[in-house]
Amino acid sequence: MNKKNTGVLRDARRIVVKVGSSLVTNEGRGLDEAAIGEWCRQLAALVHGLERGTPTRTGAAGHRREVVMVSSGAIAEGMKRLGWVKRPREIHELQAAAAVGQMGLAQMYETKLRENGLGSAQVLLTHADLADRERYLNARSTLLTLLRLGVVPVINENDTVVNDEIKFGDNDTLGALVANLIEADALIILTDQKGLFTADPRKDPAATFVHEAKAGDPALEVMAGGAGSSIGSGGMITKILAAKRAAGSGASTVIAWGREPDALVRLSKGEAIGTLLVAQTHKIQARKQWLADHLLLRGAVTVDSGAAAKLRDEGKSLLPIGMTGVEGDFSRGDVIAVRDAAGVEVGRGLANYSSAEARLICRKASSKFETLLGYAAEPEMVHRDNLVLTR
Repeated sequence: MNKKNTGVLRDARRIVVKVGSSLVTNEGRGLDEAAIGEWCRQLAALVHGLERGTPTRTGAAGHRREVVMVSSGAIAEGMKRLGWVKRPREIHELQAAAAVGQMGLAQMYETKLRENGLGSAQVLLTHADLADRERYLNARSTLLTLLRLGVVPVINENDTVVNDEIKFGDNDTLGALVANLIEADALIILTDQKGLFTADPRKDPAATFVHEAKAGDPALEVMAGGAGSSIGSGGMITKILAAKRAAGSGASTVIAWGREPDALVRLSKGEAIGTLLVAQTHKIQARKQWLADHLLLRGAVTVDSGAAAKLRDEGKSLLPIGMTGVEGDFSRGDVIAVRDAAGVEVGRGLANYSSAEARLICRKASSKFETLLGYAAEPEMVHRDNLVLTR
């Protein structure tokens, strides 16, 4: 368990960074401006392809990263502003604290990212946003657009409206879900501990540090345990479970001390810091396998021979102009089959349009979509990233 694999983070192009409440708010004393500023400086180095102001090993333009920040701290900052010493239990009080604290949290990140030459965007999510397939795709499209524009999304749970049924429970889980959502290469969880030990080092002098392990290994859950701080709601066990969830889409996870100097930049260089939990499945393989195994197909589209050839031979996306027919009743985000003129399944993937919309844009160029649908969205019926060939 102690082998040091330095390539996972060095080669990562899309990264989710999660930082906890105790770090963001300096153990509840208020937003830690210096710490947030330092993380934002490092995020800028990753986005701009720089390490301490110098080009990366493949050149500044060739090794830029796309980075999403998942930040706790709204409730803790709200507690401080409201003068509350102890974290409340009542959901309405937690929601009120979040509403107060989110203002300062967003402003701080916006200021510090702008100082480092980056744009920022606030994104608040609930479990319902990611459980509903259409809202899931909308969130994914928004985040990927922001990343393409070079903007850093700062994501938090929408604590102002959550209740016990839809609450993520901790931002470690949210970080993993976001990694799944955008198909990140890596999830970095910055915490107030060095990483994972085989046992609690405060109680067991024989405990040893785990440098590397397989994400999802059941032994890790035995090692981890215990609740989080009085400020946060997680603990090491939530981080282990988050790594397991992130690995489902092929993202490896690093758990590291958030105040380690230049931790994000050093990790991006391949330095071994904290505990690395390696995903056993490549992210593309994970997504393709999920699509291939999806037994519940909501409908199908038939394509002409030209479109079928482009899908099979060139790995292209499916454009509506190549579609000749639509079957079934499906919604945006449902898994549908793609069939050739003979009715043979060519592949299956996630529909960007409902069946009703698909019928309107069938055999039409994307330039006609706005006139036909009343809005302009994706030019593809099924994007190649969301398509798996079945023959």
